Amino acid sequence: MKLLLFSRRGVVHAADELRRTFAAIARYGFDFVVNKEFAETIRSLGVAQIPAEKEYGCNTCPPVGDGAVMVCYGGDGTLLDGVRLLGGAPVPVVGINAGHMGFLTGGRKEAIEELFAEIARGTLRIEQRTMLRVEGAVEGMPQGALAVNEAAVQRSGAGMISVECRVDDQQVATYYGDGVIVSTPTGSTAYSLSAGGPVVAPGCRCLVISPLAPHNLTMRPVVVPDTSDVALRVRTRRSAVTLSLDNTAYDVADDTEIRVSLSEKRIFLGQAHNISFYDTLRDKMMWGVDIRD
Repeated sequence: MKLLLFSRRGVVHAADELRRTFAAIARYGFDFVVNKEFAETIRSLGVAQIPAEKEYGCNTCPPVGDGAVMVCYGGDGTLLDGVRLLGGAPVPVVGINAGHMGFLTGGRKEAIEELFAEIARGTLRIEQRTMLRVEGAVEGMPQGALAVNEAAVQRSGAGMISVECRVDDQQVATYYGDGVIVSTPTGSTAYSLSAGGPVVAPGCRCLVISPLAPHNLTMRPVVVPDTSDVALRVRTRRSAVTLSLDNTAYDVADDTEIRVSLSEKRIFLGQAHNISFYDTLRDKMMWGVDIRD
C-alpha cells in the first residue's frame, strides 16, 4: 500500500507529530511519496531525509496506483488542494487536522497511530462525496473543472454585480449584490454557510444556490436536485468579477455564462469510524455548549 503524503506551506507542523507518522509508516510497511513542499518541511525539522525518488511535484498529480491513499496534513483548504492534484482519480483521501474548523479533515493529530492502523487493516471508512463540474468561457479555467465545495461568482471590486440564474433553462432569479454560490452538500458547511445557506447532510442528493449579500432582502438560498444544470450569466458595469472553485480563482468577463452541474467523478473521503457528520457538527459548531456564562 502506498501513502500519498501532502501538505502545503503555511501549515504549522510539530517534529514529534511527524516522527510518529514516519514511525507508523515503517511499522506498517507502507510505501510512500511526499510533495516537494512537505518534504522540505520534514527535512527542515530534522524528522527524516526524503530521497528524490520519493518526492512529487507541487502542482502535479502524485503517482496513483491500486491501494493508494492520500493523507493530507493541514486544514480543509489543504485537503481541497490535495483533491485538486488528484484530478478526480478514485483515491481515498484522509485529512489530519492541523487547521481550525476542519469539517473535512476529521483525523486528529493525537490519533495518527489509530488512523494508520485502520488504513493498514483496510477498515478505514470511506464516504463518497459529490463534486461539481464547471464549464464556461473563463480564461485559464479548463473545461470540466472540478470543485468539491462550491463554485462562487463574486465581485472583487467596489461595484454591485448582477447574476442571472437559470436551473434547467428555467429562470430562478437575477441576483443583484455581491454574487452567487452553488455548493454541494459537502460545501454547505463552507462558504455557503457563511452566506446564510442551510447545513446539508452529505448523503443528500442536492445543490444549494446561495446569494451573496443580495440587494433584495427577500432573496434566500434555494435547494435544487443534483440532477440540475445551473446556468449563471454575469453582468457587471464597474466591478471586476471572479469565479472561485474551492481554492482556485479565475477572472470573469462581463456577459459570461458559467454552467454548473454534478460531476460523474467523486471524492472518496476517509473517515475515522468513531466520528460521524453529526459529531463533527456538534464539535465544530459548539452545538449544545452553554455559552451564557
